[in-house]
Amino acid sequence: MRGTSEFFETQIGMCARQAAEATLSNQRDMFLRAGAAWQLLADKERKTEIERSKRNASSATA
Repeated sequence: MRGTSEFFETQIGMCARQAAEATLSNQRDMFLRAGAAWQLLADKERKTEIERSKRNASSATA
C-alpha cells in the first residue's frame, strides 16, 4: 500500500509547513501534535508493510 505511506508523508510535511508558518504558539503546537500523530501512523504502516513482505516471502518459499 504505497499510496497510504505517501499520503502519511504528505500529511507530515503539510503539518510541518503549517507549524513553521503559524503565528500563534497554540496553532504551532496543534500542527506539531498533528504531525506527530501522522508520524505514528506512518511508522505503524511501515512496520505492517515489512511484516506483510516477510509473510509473503515465507509463504512463497513454502
